[in-house]
Parts: sequence; structure tokens; C-alpha cells
Amino acid sequence: MDHQRSNIYFVGAGGIGMAALERYFLSRGCRVAGYDRTPSELTEALQREGVTITFVDDPATIPAPFLSVEDTLVVYTPAVPESSKLLTFFRGKGYEVIKRAALLGIITRMSQSLCFAGTHGKTTTSSMAAHLLHRSPEGCNAFLGGVLRPYNTNFILDPHSQYSVIEADEYDRSFHHLRPYVAVVTATDPDHLDIYGTEEAYLESFSRFTELIHPEGCLLMHTGLKFTPRVAPGVRIFTYSLTEGDFHAANLRRGDGNLIFDLVAPHMVVKDISLGVPVEVNVENAIAAMGAVMLAGAFHQATARRAMATFQGARRRFEMRYREEGGGRVIIDDYAHHPDEVKASIRSVRALYPGRRLTVAFQPHLYSRTRDFAPAFAEALSQADDVVLLPIYPAREEPIPGVTSEIISERLTAPHLLLADKAEMPTAIVDRGFDVLLTLGAGDIVNFIPQVIEKVQHVEIL
Repeated sequence: MDHQRSNIYFVGAGGIGMAALERYFLSRGCRVAGYDRTPSELTEALQREGVTITFVDDPATIPAPFLSVEDTLVVYTPAVPESSKLLTFFRGKGYEVIKRAALLGIITRMSQSLCFAGTHGKTTTSSMAAHLLHRSPEGCNAFLGGVLRPYNTNFILDPHSQYSVIEADEYDRSFHHLRPYVAVVTATDPDHLDIYGTEEAYLESFSRFTELIHPEGCLLMHTGLKFTPRVAPGVRIFTYSLTEGDFHAANLRRGDGNLIFDLVAPHMVVKDISLGVPVEVNVENAIAAMGAVMLAGAFHQATARRAMATFQGARRRFEMRYREEGGGRVIIDDYAHHPDEVKASIRSVRALYPGRRLTVAFQPHLYSRTRDFAPAFAEALSQADDVVLLPIYPAREEPIPGVTSEIISERLTAPHLLLADKAEMPTAIVDRGFDVLLTLGAGDIVNFIPQVIEKVQHVEIL
């Protein structure tokens, strides 16, 4: 690939991962344009920043400068169907057409990269590492899978930094394009079986990922993972977890809404780390983030303490959306869409609000994932007091016969259950009453939270 191409065209320009790359190349003086299926807040923001985005899959909408084959690189996301007229046009005319992940791979080769992979936890962990480095003298360029609060972006730019932080996505084997200096693997619970077919193939993809670590680099992996790492000679392997491994927590203290711990690392102990998002799952995330930065050689104790205390989390990662004064009703939103994530999210809410009635509204994501994990979803959701189950969010998939939210509901043992469509969900939740509401899923359930909040406040006024 020619890094000096003046034009970059993104097919699937409205995706959050694509947006970071668009902003990166804008900052480097490139002309940036693209296509997406529908407008959104993100596409509107990108347009304001200088990206030309169209919403019709038609080569006639390509801006004139991007019709130059020699000067234009085309980047696409796997979410775009192969039947796309734009992709067909670009390939037929001889443009260089690469996946988004391949472009990220180029960036990892140009920098000292920290790449965070895993079934879950990678967005929060990579965001913590990016926040920590951004607050440090070394700085970083970060390409994240979630919008980081309070930055209001998934992209952190520092053109003078040698470090990059990358969320390494295993979907479609995208992370096999990367060249990590420090690789982190948070979890390998089977997922994306629509792509991999079997758990063995899924685990093998992580083994392949670890082969790509720079020979002078490091692998930091959670203890107890099923996969077998394969690393080049010279790569050092470290482990982490809450209570054991080369990096772990000690002296964990809870109270008054705070969560404080000491980080035990191979050559030091960092005392009194306070979490800005005091959820127990974030202790492990913080351990992985700080461990990775330490292994990259950019760790400063005082900076790390400040960074962890001021980290506000990524949007939709255990995000507090509403809280009444005086210990009243609470609404928390989380992106959890895998059974283990659902279980961990519910457990975290129970720990934060012991003894309170918990209502979980869950929108399953993908027909294939629902089919493959329906019993596990039911087991996880059954830990709630009240479950509101929405129809499956299809994303990139066509329906699978016999696969609906009912295959989860029929296995649920929670005391109360309601099957509701999206339109009726806000009214149904408020009418039923709730104490603590947890909304879960990777689809568009988040779009309905403002309606729930509005109805709650309207009920109070009445």
C-alpha cells in the first residue's frame, strides 16, 4: 500500500471503527470521503469535520477527486455486503481495495502498538490504556470500539507519539492484520460462531493472533484461557487476573461508592488505585490496561493513579444514564451481548445495589448468536428479578427459521417476564415499575432509553 495516497474512500463510513480512521487521515491532510447506508449522529459529526459522506450505494455519488485510481485508496468494513455497487465499481476499475483491519495493521507497523483482543472487555481495557497514555508524557494515537467519555470520540490523536492503542476485533479474523508490540487477550469465550463454525476454530484464531506479536514484544493474557498462545522467539508472556498472575490486585476495598486496590506487578506494587467507574469487573480491566502500558515502557505511578481515578468509561459500557436523588430509581446501560457479559453486568449491578429490585431489558444481537447461546442467555438473565425481552436485533444477518427471542424466554426462571417490541418497551417498563433498570444489548435498545427517562420524569410531575 502507498501511504502517500491523497484520497481515502471509506465504504461503510458510519461505523465507529471506520470513523476513527477517517479522523486520523483527515489529520494527516488527506481528502476523506465515503458511503454509509443511513445517516446518524456520527456521520453528521464526520461531515462537520470535513468527511464527504453519501447515503446512496451508487458510483455516481463518488466525489470527482476520488475517481482517480492512482490517488485513491478504498477501505471497506466486512459489514458491507459484497454485492455493494460501490465495491463492485472500485474493484472493476482497478482501485486498491482493502479491509479496515488491513489499514489498522499498517498503523501498527508504523508505531509501537498496544493491541487489545478478547471476547469481552477489550473496549473498556483499551480505553483505559488510551486514557492512561494520553495523560502521560508519551501520549498515544488510539482507535477504540466505543466512544470514550468525556472525550466524546473513539479516537485520540497525538501525531508526535510513537504509541498506538488498537482494539483488536476477532470478528472476520480482522485482528490477524495487526502487528502488536504488546498484545492483550482478555477472554476467549466462544463467539462469532457464524464466522468460525466451531469453538476450536475460534480459539485457533487467538493462537494465530499471538504469532503476530513483534519479536521484542510481550503478550499479556488473562489466567485460565483455553487457547494455546504461539509466539515468536523473544516474546515474553505474562498473565493477569483479579487475584493471581504476574499482574493482580491486592488489598481490595469497597465502601461509600468507591473501589480501591493495589496493583501487584512483577517488579513493583502500585498502591491505592481508585476507579472512576467503581465496578468490580473494571478492576481486572484496569490491571490489564496498566500492565500493558507498563510492558510498553510508558508507565508512571502518579499518572496511572490519576488516570484510573478520572476514567469515566466508554459510552454503553456500564454507563449510568439516570439516577434519582435520595437513592431512588436508577437506569444503567451496558453493551453486553454475550452470555458471560450479561452475567457479569447483572452481577456488577447486584454488587452496587444489593437488595434492590433489578429489572433487565435485553435485546438479543444476531440470530446466530441467539441460536448458539440461548440456554446460557436464559441462565444469565434469570439472575434478574424482572426481565423485559425484546425481539432479536438482526444487524448483518437474515432471519433463521425458528430462532426468535422466545427460545430464550422459554428457558427463563426469573420471577417476572415480559416479551415486548421496541415501540412498547418504554411504556411497559414504566407502567410495570422498576427500582434499578439495566438495559443490555449491542443493537438499538440504547435509542429508547431517553423515552424511558422522559416517561419516568413525566410520571413524577403528575
